[in-house]
Amino acid sequence: MRRSYFNMSLAICLILLAVSLRILPHPANFAPLAAVSIFGGAVLPRRLALWVPLAAMVLSDAVIGFHSLIGLTWGSYVLIALASSYLLRKPSFLKGGVLTLSSSLFFFVVTNFGVWVASGMYSHTWSGLVQCYTLALPFFRNTLLSDVIYTGLLFGTFSLVTKANYKHLKLLVQTNN
Repeated sequence: MRRSYFNMSLAICLILLAVSLRILPHPANFAPLAAVSIFGGAVLPRRLALWVPLAAMVLSDAVIGFHSLIGLTWGSYVLIALASSYLLRKPSFLKGGVLTLSSSLFFFVVTNFGVWVASGMYSHTWSGLVQCYTLALPFFRNTLLSDVIYTGLLFGTFSLVTKANYKHLKLLVQTNN
């Protein structure tokens, strides 16, 4: 029972973090959604982990405004959480770093392809596709930076808190014996 309470509390905190940092003023594409997806996938039960980015996107888009690429953005974050739930069950710095970089690139490729297909801003030619990705590069820089920073903060904070609690619990057990 305690573990499910912890998992639900952590999920709610992650959702609130993602929604608030997405709604508050921030540089374009500098939001913790991929980091929350990666972290949630690594530490939460899979079903709950998949709902965290989806709930965060629904709530924040309800405030910011819905758009035509919802399926791609929401789906990308759910797939990132799913990948994390498989690849980071035994996390390591290397696996986390590779997944973070891959997630940033995946989101960039998928969502900008969607912009090219659906927006009407670019001609549906090879040069139009190249132009779409080229003009999106400044946004990718912010996406990558935010993904690396927020993922590092989430895993680092979690590691510090769990180690501190473990040491505190170990000290209590030793004192009581």
